[in-house]
Amino acid sequence: MPKSKRNRAVSLTKAKKKGLELKTGLVKEIQECVDNYAFMYVFSVENMRNSKLKEVRNEWKHSRFFFGKNKVMTIALGREKETEYKENLHKIANKLKGQCGLMFTNQAKEDVVRWFNDYSELDYARSGNEATDDVTIDAGPLDQFQHSMEPQLRQLGLNTTLKKGIITLQTDFQICKEGDTLTPEQARLLKLFGNPQAEFHISLLCMWSQSGIFEELT
Repeated sequence: MPKSKRNRAVSLTKAKKKGLELKTGLVKEIQECVDNYAFMYVFSVENMRNSKLKEVRNEWKHSRFFFGKNKVMTIALGREKETEYKENLHKIANKLKGQCGLMFTNQAKEDVVRWFNDYSELDYARSGNEATDDVTIDAGPLDQFQHSMEPQLRQLGLNTTLKKGIITLQTDFQICKEGDTLTPEQARLLKLFGNPQAEFHISLLCMWSQSGIFEELT
């Protein structure tokens, strides 16, 4: 008779060992980048979007990015002057707080700073974001939507009805006011009506070079 899988013991040691191996591998990768690239930057992300960060990575294929593993990155660089991997890297490690990451590159500082200063992408705000504009939908036909959307719009608070198969807003409806903390319903409506109010942006906080020089950028 086959044994029940329900009673099969699961080894936590293997899981812990695998996690440790991944962290050790990441530390090694980061330290190899320190050795092989001329410059390292700490960057912070505003209105994080994985798809947008992927686009930036693709644009900078000649460089390396590490994001979202602050503790491991700190260990790789060294938290203290006595334990830092190279001169002044503990200053970089101390900047790794919140939504931030490391970028390694051989591109000239002027080119890197100029590109990131110029780069930003509009996106749709999420619940909890602050509204940047007043948005009101005027009463009348909403022919950009299929008739099957009418119950969903009504559920989101709009006073709608179907007239000859066309969704019609019977009264003006204010989605949000500037400064509002957006609810899930408001964020959904802004997206449905094509009104992006979030800006994905990457800020360069500081830089380190192979000569051991550390420089604040903000």
